[in-house]
Amino acid sequence: MSLSARIAPFVPFLRRYARALTGSQASGDAYAVATLEAILAAPDQFPAKLDPRVGLYRVFHAVWATAQVPDAAGAVAGDRREAVVRERLGRLLPRTRQALLLTMLEGFARQEVADILDTTAADVQELLEEALADIDRQTATHVLIIEDEPIISMDLEGIVRSLGHTVAAVARTRKEAVDAARRTEPGLVLADIKLADGSSGIDAVKDILGSFSVPVIFITAYPERLLTGERPEPTFLITKPFQTDAVKAAISQALFFDTRASVAGAMTGTDGRTARA
Repeated sequence: MSLSARIAPFVPFLRRYARALTGSQASGDAYAVATLEAILAAPDQFPAKLDPRVGLYRVFHAVWATAQVPDAAGAVAGDRREAVVRERLGRLLPRTRQALLLTMLEGFARQEVADILDTTAADVQELLEEALADIDRQTATHVLIIEDEPIISMDLEGIVRSLGHTVAAVARTRKEAVDAARRTEPGLVLADIKLADGSSGIDAVKDILGSFSVPVIFITAYPERLLTGERPEPTFLITKPFQTDAVKAAISQALFFDTRASVAGAMTGTDGRTARA
């Protein structure tokens, strides 16, 4: 199979990544085109030992580091949500922004990101932690925790506060959750499915979303109950027992793409504890 045939399926994803990285459709597409031109000009220099998609992104970053590709004039502005995301991405240093997007948007593993950025997996982890810390400083909000197990709810409270957010309330039942949401109007909801009185966290979230829009992260030992295709859809779904870092990343991503999250306070320290179901 020719090199062009091997990388062709990944070009649309490269364009998506380039647009997110540059904050502009015109500029992103220009860098993607420059990458393909570089490959066509010197196909023998393509990193053949890497997976084709990883190699394509590695060449992109070589072009990014050396070429000056100007923004095309007359680019059409996106909607408010896209503008907010571009603004927040722009506040991150280029290297941290690259690591964040390659991991969170493109789904590359740490070592693959290291191969793309020509660094180590340990360095990638540091870049991700720095990026998430920057995002958390930009998106401080009030968080409603719907969880009936005290130890787990305490762990979640600690994670929320370590990221610079405040805990709006902790609810153990559907009724408590709905009442707390109406009272506090949180900027984020962390929800379990099976609650103290036998009620459903899914139903609680449906009730809340019926009143106002808010990003939701489900944290549950029963993920199969959310794989039904019915609303609320699990855009962010974490399975118990959860890793603290996974919860932190999900919170940062959910708020990063929420236009109502405000720029606010500094983040405190983090830890790496694991919570149990």
